[in-house]
Amino acid sequence: MKREQFGSRLGFILVSAGCAIGLGNVWKFPYMAGKYGGAAFILVYLLFLVILGLPIIVCEFSVGRASQKSIATSYNALEPPHTRWHYARWAAIAGNYLLVMFYSMVGGWMLYYCFRMAKGEFASVTASEVSEKYTGMLSSVPTLMFWTVLVIVLSFGICSIGLQKGVEKIMKITMLCLLGIMVILTIRSVTLTGSSEGLRFFLVPDFERMAKNGIGNVIFGAMSQAFFTLSIGMGGMAIFGSYLDKKRSLAGESLSIVLLDTCVALMAGLIVIPSCFAFGVEPDAGPGLVFITLPNIFTQMAGGRIWGSLFFLFLFCAALSTIVGVFENIVSFWMDLFGWKRTKAVGINILLITVLSIPCILGFSVWSGFQPLGAGTNIMDLEDFIVSNNILPLGSVVYLLFCTHKNGWGWKNFIQEANSGDGLKFPAKSSLLYDTYPAVGRSRDLSERLLRHVPPAGNDYFCDLDADRTGLSWIYRIYFQQPEKTEKIIKNWYRQVLFHTADTSTFLSFYLFSKRRSARIHIACTMIAA
Repeated sequence: MKREQFGSRLGFILVSAGCAIGLGNVWKFPYMAGKYGGAAFILVYLLFLVILGLPIIVCEFSVGRASQKSIATSYNALEPPHTRWHYARWAAIAGNYLLVMFYSMVGGWMLYYCFRMAKGEFASVTASEVSEKYTGMLSSVPTLMFWTVLVIVLSFGICSIGLQKGVEKIMKITMLCLLGIMVILTIRSVTLTGSSEGLRFFLVPDFERMAKNGIGNVIFGAMSQAFFTLSIGMGGMAIFGSYLDKKRSLAGESLSIVLLDTCVALMAGLIVIPSCFAFGVEPDAGPGLVFITLPNIFTQMAGGRIWGSLFFLFLFCAALSTIVGVFENIVSFWMDLFGWKRTKAVGINILLITVLSIPCILGFSVWSGFQPLGAGTNIMDLEDFIVSNNILPLGSVVYLLFCTHKNGWGWKNFIQEANSGDGLKFPAKSSLLYDTYPAVGRSRDLSERLLRHVPPAGNDYFCDLDADRTGLSWIYRIYFQQPEKTEKIIKNWYRQVLFHTADTSTFLSFYLFSKRRSARIHIACTMIAA
């Protein structure tokens, strides 16, 4: 069967960006940026978006386009004989199912609140009543079930039409609507009386605020947000790469997607933060921001019913674009693995995901006593933790190893595929990052202290190792200047430091900066073990 392809370059970029753009752009990024120093945090975030997110997304697209397959058989098509890279597909597809088991429900929340806002249900209500409405929604199993199933059927309905007529055509409209609504909401937010303080809080660099929260926390927070915002590691980008022709190079296309995702995150901040300041509300993060804080603002705002409806429509579009992208990956998985027709894969998975979503729905009421990650947590938190903190980062490491290691697909094959076509080329020299970045720390004394496990005196930029995961930061500071010596340090010390940090973004950034193949293998293996 001939592989389907996107009808246009714009369709590919918008659909891929839609998969990356999600609710984390709205209910996490603005809060983190404001808390960690505004523009100072954003600059650090953008740096790690380029050195962490961009290379991995190019890897995924390359594997997908070269194999013309989904995660189900892409490794099989490219791996050397008698290797077992294809085993990674089971973790990847499990991650996709775990993600939509709770994300479909959250998408249902957005659609339900859009309906409630349009109906005028939040007109002239008090703050306590807004909170009660949110709590009442979570405790109502029939309500959650109805809106979750509606989102599942709607999303799979789009996938059932096909790639060009369904996913591409409808997601282009959805994404353009999302961007249009965001522009309208941004203009309204920044023109509110008192919004200037919010703009200053969000956009003006505040290094004092950054230092107050801990430079290490800011750096690693920016790393994590940059990594997880792109939804990489589970084949979500590889599937869209498999629908792509070779007319354009993948680095340029990936950069367009990263820029679009970043613009949405920044506009979300311009919507949320100034609005909170204009009405004297403390910016929050997570569902509390979306379903309690912001509805309270809309009740006080002139025309709040219209603005609230538009806001939740925007959130639903953001959620729908991600859900459809994941569903397309799931449908293609079974089509490639078993040769099913698209309609059969859609029908079976509608029933399967509906059933799999029930535990998450019940976790807010009947099964609320089950708190797997500690007091106050629920089944959704567990599913999110498994995906975000485990499957996504480990899947990304597998893609990196597969594309760069001689026992995988290999660096030469990866570069040849990534740079096929017109446009921006991915650096063909594997050590470009190493050669481009100047030495951050040059003193031999720092090297000797590191060998003796002693922190440098008076170092106010990084915290103590036991306090905040800084061992690798020392290595960063000398690795560029003394690679041979650092290689010895890695072999003698990397297990202690890496096991101590257990930070995914740190692993990946150090992996990307490592010039020597043996160091990259050590780091990847330690990450998997940690």
